[in-house]
Amino acid sequence: MNPKVRAMIAVGAELSRGIGLRGKIRQARRDNDRLVMADAIVTVLGLITGVALAVREVRKAGQE
Repeated sequence: MNPKVRAMIAVGAELSRGIGLRGKIRQARRDNDRLVMADAIVTVLGLITGVALAVREVRKAGQE
């Protein structure tokens, strides 16, 4: 598979994870559940890292 296509799929997968996370954060706020909120924050940080790595791969594939 083309590295650029693979990287774009990775970006899409990471962003789709963010959609479900939005509901989790809303529910944690509504229930005032600090543990779920902490879990959501850690998940967001992982999501940001995953997107950054995927974008780097897209850029690297674009230069080749």
